[in-house]
Amino acid sequence: MKIAVNTRLLLSGKLEGIGWFTLQSLKRIVKAHPEHSFHFLFDRPWDESFMFADNVHPVRLYPQARHPVLYYLFFEYAVAHYLNKVNADLFLSPDGFLSLKFQGPQLPVFHDLNFMHNPDFIPGLSQKYYTHFFPKFARRAKRIATVSHYSKQDIVDTFQYPADQIDVVYNGVHEVFGPVDESTKVATRQRFARGCHYFVYIGALHKRKNIDNMLRAFDRFKTITEKDFKMVIVGAPMFGSSELRQVLGDMKHADDVILAGRQYGDDVRNIVASAEALLLVSHFEGFGIPIIEAMQSDVPVIASNVTSMPEVAGDAALLTDPSSVEQIALAMQSMAKDEKLRQALIEKGRRQRQLFSWDKTAERLWESMEKCLEA
Repeated sequence: MKIAVNTRLLLSGKLEGIGWFTLQSLKRIVKAHPEHSFHFLFDRPWDESFMFADNVHPVRLYPQARHPVLYYLFFEYAVAHYLNKVNADLFLSPDGFLSLKFQGPQLPVFHDLNFMHNPDFIPGLSQKYYTHFFPKFARRAKRIATVSHYSKQDIVDTFQYPADQIDVVYNGVHEVFGPVDESTKVATRQRFARGCHYFVYIGALHKRKNIDNMLRAFDRFKTITEKDFKMVIVGAPMFGSSELRQVLGDMKHADDVILAGRQYGDDVRNIVASAEALLLVSHFEGFGIPIIEAMQSDVPVIASNVTSMPEVAGDAALLTDPSSVEQIALAMQSMAKDEKLRQALIEKGRRQRQLFSWDKTAERLWESMEKCLEA
């Protein structure tokens, strides 16, 4: 079988969430199925590290798809032409974009439908593209894979797509994450938090991540407790994060917020694993990978009680209303004062994290692909 894959988000040194999903699942699938030919479709020169096995055939198509107009040209012309030329048996798209001009079986991975529910979280032209084309992609898809049962139900409700044609494929957790020893924690606190204990947020500085309420809650926490905690934020600004500076300007304890920017490898592992707790109090998540990254690191979690986060966290997190600064602040206070609570959540996290691995992701995604191929 000839399986074509949209690999435009496999960018060496620049992998984000969907890029990691693509890398971790595909490198397992292509090695496990040497009987099939995998055509990786890039929109720029590829890195040889993504050639996972001899059955991978890379091709660069034009133009680079980094803008709504270019998305259309790339998928509706370049991709469609290539799929028809090689007579592809399946087109797999880990970022959800399909080619409406290709008539063969297509399997998108819809990670979330945030753009359908929160249009102000996305720039205008991109928002118009997503809301116009993703309903069409859903109708065109042979099946759909998604990363949580919450997102599955959201696809059913929003696109009226048959539930029995949607496969839940949970994310895994990157192997870089794990517990660290006490000396590493001390050194990490010294390097990134001025020697203090700290809460951590990791992810894009995006409006839907609710950074503003998280910071207001931290300010409230600092007001109601005498503990010398810091708030370490790991991530890069994105659309909708311009309010961050304004919120910091209004904070009484802004000096205790540390903007660490992007971090990689051992540094990001050490920052997460040395924290007192991780916060992910987003307005919307299709999955919420930082939750299981923290669990893998033996770090307790404060998460939102909405969308997919209760499903991913299970009973191993303190769940809060993302719109309630008071609730988030009280959860921080509990983590800072109650060591028995922290240890109980860490132990529950060790059990919850067993549900998620990239091996399981690859197996479930391949099962979804097989259903398309068999059909």
